[in-house]
Amino acid sequence: MHVYSFEKLDVWKEAIQLAVSTYQTTGALPSAEKFGLISQMRRASVSVSSNIAEGTARSTYKDKAKFITISYSSALELLNQLIISKNLEFIDEEQYAKLWLEIESITNKLNALRNHYLKTTT
Repeated sequence: MHVYSFEKLDVWKEAIQLAVSTYQTTGALPSAEKFGLISQMRRASVSVSSNIAEGTARSTYKDKAKFITISYSSALELLNQLIISKNLEFIDEEQYAKLWLEIESITNKLNALRNHYLKTTT
């Protein structure tokens, strides 16, 4: 089976794990949040890896960097939603800290990848 270039990226692999962790964590949120925080958090977490994958298919480094920026933005959106979930006591400090660390690792790698693409365009 063919392996696409994005599948080789550590940051994409971590983003997939972030989505899995997010789905597991949001499974315990109140059912009243099904169309609120649960949906938003799951979509944001999936968007992180999806935009990495989509960006690798772009033909210019500038376009690749754009999709990495979108991925970064989705990670921060998820972080914001985690903070809200913690403040509402939907998740505990341990769950929050675990996902926060995953997001920190991913955003650091996304910054490095975006900077690589931007340096390549000059």
